[in-house]
Amino acid sequence: MDVQQLIKEQVTNHPVVLYMKGTPQFPQCGFSAVTVQILKACGVSGFLSVNVLENAEIRNGIKEYANWPTIPQLYVRGEFIGGCDIMREMYEEGELQKLFEGLSDPV
Repeated sequence: MDVQQLIKEQVTNHPVVLYMKGTPQFPQCGFSAVTVQILKACGVSGFLSVNVLENAEIRNGIKEYANWPTIPQLYVRGEFIGGCDIMREMYEEGELQKLFEGLSDPV
């Protein structure tokens, strides 16, 4: 399967997807750790996390898919939201919490 097709399927088949370095239980960079903390603070406990360190094709492909050069990247309901700084700003403004309204079981 083409990596772009795989990414599209991941972000469209799961309500919340986080492409990150490491796992939610063991983030491999500070930015990824912060994004997991923000998701938890928003009450999102179940989400698809994709460890980009395990797959170079996904690591490079996700940057092309979103036309966004950095990791982590958050997708909600198939829409690219942004990385750590955008998530933090949206959380502080209450906007991020609104995106998760109505998601009963995001996994």
